[in-house]
Amino acid sequence: MAIKNDYDAIVVGSGITGGWAAKELTEKGLKVLLLERGPNLRHGVDYKTEHKPPWEFAYRDQGDRKQYRDEYQIQSQCYAFGEATKNFFVNDKQNPYTHDPDKPYSWIRGYQLGGRSLMWARQSYRLSNLDFEANAHDGIAIDWPVRYEEIAPWYDYVEEFIGVSGQAEGLPQLPDGIFQPPMEMNCVELVLKERIEKKYSDRMMTIGRAAVLTQPKAGRAACHYCGPCERGCSTGSYFSSLSATLPVALATKNLTIRPDSIVHSVIYNESKDRASGVRVIDANTHDVQEFSAKIVFLCASTLGTTQILLNSSTPRYSNGLANSSGVLGHYLMDHTYESGASGTFPGFEDKYYSGRRPNGIYIPRFQNITHKNSNYLRGYGFQGSAQRPGWRRGVDIPGFGAEFKHALREPGPWRMGLDGFGECLPRKENHVKLDSQKVDAWGIPLLKINATWSENERQIEKDASITAAEMLENCGAKDVVPYINDTPPGLCIHEMGTARMGNNPKTSVLNKYNQCHDVSNLFVTDGSFMTSSACQNPSLTYMAFTARACNYAVGEMKKGNL
Repeated sequence: MAIKNDYDAIVVGSGITGGWAAKELTEKGLKVLLLERGPNLRHGVDYKTEHKPPWEFAYRDQGDRKQYRDEYQIQSQCYAFGEATKNFFVNDKQNPYTHDPDKPYSWIRGYQLGGRSLMWARQSYRLSNLDFEANAHDGIAIDWPVRYEEIAPWYDYVEEFIGVSGQAEGLPQLPDGIFQPPMEMNCVELVLKERIEKKYSDRMMTIGRAAVLTQPKAGRAACHYCGPCERGCSTGSYFSSLSATLPVALATKNLTIRPDSIVHSVIYNESKDRASGVRVIDANTHDVQEFSAKIVFLCASTLGTTQILLNSSTPRYSNGLANSSGVLGHYLMDHTYESGASGTFPGFEDKYYSGRRPNGIYIPRFQNITHKNSNYLRGYGFQGSAQRPGWRRGVDIPGFGAEFKHALREPGPWRMGLDGFGECLPRKENHVKLDSQKVDAWGIPLLKINATWSENERQIEKDASITAAEMLENCGAKDVVPYINDTPPGLCIHEMGTARMGNNPKTSVLNKYNQCHDVSNLFVTDGSFMTSSACQNPSLTYMAFTARACNYAVGEMKKGNL
C-alpha cells in the first residue's frame, strides 16, 4: 500500500504525554499528525454532565447497575466512574483484553481526544534520587539511566506550564517544585498535621500537590471548588490535554488531529533501519491508511503503546519492534492502594467548610529512608482527607420518613482517612503479550496481561494499614477502621514499565532520552518507559520526560542524525 500522507512527526495518543509531545514538537516548528483512537471531544462544549444535578440523570446519578455489570464490569471499579462520567470510559465489552482467571487485572481506559487526562486525579509529585537510585541500591532489575539533577529542569518546565498548587517542604525524598499557592487544609487536617509532626519525628503532612490552578493562568481560571472534576472542567482549572497543551499546539498551525484512528502498527523500513510511519485503521469504517513521518512518538499509554510495538513485528524484530533485548512487555508495574485506615475526630461538630476542594493531604514516604524496615523494600505515601458527609450518606444508612430526612439536613461526623500508595517492584514475570487466539473488532490481537502482587507489595499494604490506624489513634481519632481491600493490579491506574529505559541495549528498550535503542527515530514517552515505579503519582514524571525527549529529538533532527 502506498504511503499517502507525510509529516515531520507522528504522535500516537492524545492523553497527558501525547498532548505534551504535540505541543513541544509543533512549537519547535515540526508538522505533526496527532492520532487518537477515540472520537473528537471539544473542550468545555462536550462536558455534557459537568454541572448536571443528580435528579436530572435517568438513574439519579446512581447508574444502571445491569449495564455496569454487562458492559462496564472493569471500568465501574474506578472511583471516577459513574452515570455522569460513563462516556469518558471505554465499554469493556467492546474493548476486551485477556488474563488468567486467577490473575485479575483492572485496565482502566478512556478513549477520546484528551484520553485519561480528562479524569485523572491530578496529584503531581517529583521523583527524587531516592527513587532513581533505588534499583541500583537494592540490586533490583536495572539502574535508571538518569538522576534527579538531569530531569529537575524539565520538572520545572512542566510545572511552570501546567500550574501545580502545593507547599514547599524541603524534603529530600520529595523535591519541591514551582508551585502556585497551596490549597488550605480544613480544621481536622490542621490538627492532625500538628499531632503527627509532634509525635513522629520521621513524618510530616502537607497539602496535596495538584495540577489544579489556585491562580489564573494563560486563559485558564482558578479553581472554584465545584467538585466533580472527572466530568470535565470547562474553566480549564485542572490541567488536561484539551485545556492546555492541545490549544497551544493548534495555535502554531502545525498540528493535524485525526480522531477515530486506531494505530495498528508502526511501519519499519528495514533497509534504512528506521520507523517510516504508522498503519491506521479507521475506527468507524475499518479502512486502512498509512501515514509517514521522520520521527514517531508513541504516547498511547503504557499498555496501548506496548500492544502497538508487539503488533509491529518484522523479520528483524520477530517478537516486537525495537525488542532485540527481549524485555518489551515485561516488568509491568502499578501502585498498591486502598490499604489504610479511617477514623472519626470528635470535638469539631460546630465546624464545617465550604466548597469541594479537589485535593487532599499527603504524607510523604517515611519508611526505609532513615530507618530500615526489614519486612519489605521501598515504601509508601499516604493520601487522604477529612470530610463531613452530607445528605448523600442517607443512601447507605437505614431509615425513612420525615424524621430520617430531617436528620440528614445536619452534616455527619468528621471522618479522616489515610490511604497508602505503595511502590511496586519491577519483576519480569509481570508481563503482557499478544493473545495468540483472540482479536478485537479491528482484527488486532488482544493484549493478554499477566500481573500479580509480590510478597513485597503485600507487606507494604499490611504495614500501610496498621500504621495508618496507629497514627490516627495516637492522634485522637475514634472508631478507627483499618482496611486492606485487596485490589487487583491496574486499578490504581498507574500502569508503568513494559518498555523500560536503561543504558544497556541488551537489557532495556529505550535509552535515557526515551529513544528506542534499536530504532533511533522511534520514541516512547508514556508510562511504559519507567524503570521503577517509586510510590508517587507518576504523571508529572511522564510529562517531564516527554518534554525532554521532544527537545532531544528535534535537536538530533537538526544535526541530521534522525
